[in-house]
Order: sequence, then C-alpha cells, then structure tokens
Amino acid sequence: MQTASTVLMIEPVNFAYNSQTAENNFFQIQQKDADIQQKALKEFNDFAEKLRSKGVKVITVKDTADPHSPDSIFPNNWVSFHKDGRAVLYPMFALNRRVERREDILETIIEEGFTISEVKDYSPFEEEEKYLEGTGSMIFDHDYKIAYGSVSLRLDEDLFRKFCADFDFTPVIFHSYQNVNDQRLPIYHTNVMMCVAKEFVVICLDCIDDEMEREKVQEVIKSTDKEVIEISEDQLQNFAGNMLQVQNEEGTHFLVMSETAYRALTPSQIGKIENYCEIIYADLQTIETNGGGSARCMLAEIFLPKN
Repeated sequence: MQTASTVLMIEPVNFAYNSQTAENNFFQIQQKDADIQQKALKEFNDFAEKLRSKGVKVITVKDTADPHSPDSIFPNNWVSFHKDGRAVLYPMFALNRRVERREDILETIIEEGFTISEVKDYSPFEEEEKYLEGTGSMIFDHDYKIAYGSVSLRLDEDLFRKFCADFDFTPVIFHSYQNVNDQRLPIYHTNVMMCVAKEFVVICLDCIDDEMEREKVQEVIKSTDKEVIEISEDQLQNFAGNMLQVQNEEGTHFLVMSETAYRALTPSQIGKIENYCEIIYADLQTIETNGGGSARCMLAEIFLPKN
C-alpha cells in the first residue's frame, strides 16, 4: 500500500505568488508576469495528462475564484485519504490557505466511487498556532507504518506525535535546514528533502545538520531494506526531493517529478531510480517558481476503499 493508483489534483483558477507562505517557504520567487495563471494552468493540464497516459487515475476539481486561494494547486497540505476509510483535514500555517478545505471536494471523491467513513479534523489546532501540513510536512512509509517529519513552523512536534498515535505510525523526528542568505534556516516541508518509495528512498542527508539525527534517520531507513539514493543540497533547491511514487491500475510503478528535478539528477541517480520504476516528469517551472512547491505537492494520494 505504499503507492496509490488514484490522485487528487486541484485545477488552478487564479494561481499566484503567496506572500503569506513565502514567510518561511524560501523556494518561492515572485515573477512579474501577467500570464502566470495561464502558464500554470497549461503546466497543470499537461502534467495531469502525462499521468493519465500512463494509466494513473487523476481526479481533478476546479478551484473557486472566491475566496481566492493562490496555493490551492497543492492539496496534499490540507487533506489526506487513508486505506481505513478516514480522510484527514490539517491545520495550515497561512490564513489564506485555510479556505482550501472544501467539503464539496470530499463529496466529489465519494462520487468517484470511494468510501469516506470518517473525517478526522485537526484544523482546530490552528487556534493554538500548531500546524501540521499533511503529506507536505509528513512522509509516510505505509508498508512499515513509519512517518518521517522535519520540525518547522509547518510541523508542530507534539501534533505530529499525536497524529502518529491516532494513525498507528512510528514517528521519526528530525530537523533539516537550507542555506538562505548565508543562514541555515529550517526547511518548510519535509517533502522537499525526502521521498519514500516502495523499494528506495530519495533524501538529502546533508540538510540534516545534527549528526545524531542524521544517523538515526539512516538507521530507520536501513531497517526497511530500502536503497538510499542521496541528493545534494543544490539538487534539493531544484526540487529533486519533491517526488512521489504512484502506480497505475495494473500495478506498474512510476516516480513522478518535475522537469527541473529530473534535469538536476545525475545519470547515476536516474539509473538507480530506473532500476525500480519508470520516471514521469513534467515542466512545472511557473508553479515551482511562484508557488515554491513541485510535482509531489500537487498530488493528494487516495488510498480509500472503493464502495
């Protein structure tokens, strides 16, 4: 159950740079371009079509113009769908991202033939300024019931532990950093530095500055018998950690990433990945630059049982 064959994607209506998330998402760069929405929509449609062409089921829901949610293209931060029938709503750091939580999207998932037996809502923790931004902040190893989490303003350690207790995951907690103007600042989401697939893990170990934490993460990965494919901090800056493994309905696996990420990889790294699965990559440059998120952020996996 590590990989899903169905994903949710949110079609952008008014995609834009979000100054609220840019407070601690250092991947964001504001472009002065009147065509950002049009370019983002084309990237979105081309990406969804590439997934569908490989047999991955993509459920798309259109964003709403009002209220304006510039980051709605990244649904994995506010919702996750689990094999026991539970859907989870998450507390979000940015005020203007909280409007992304829409009941009608859950209804659409049900209409597509899936069962939601319970909605687990952690969003009230926003009142305590505690945040846990879904599979942006947490990386799940479903087969081994392990959850990796890098502490930041987007992942509250206590809330992460609570989630893991509620969903029977073993938490692996650490801190990761990136260079920003000659400073080492926390990486906002774990999923930009780490991807767990069925038989391998792509990770930037160099951004875990604490040696004991780095060794602990390596030991946990080793216990799962998954190959470690290391990436550098420069590759991380090109979204090479922001990947997701999916499968089609025939069970064929694919590793999904952006073209930026793919071009940043070495032939050796690509070869190691292709030992396990085919790579799907798409041009997401406008979305990456203005949104500070990439391919993995655009996909909310659906593990729910079918009705």
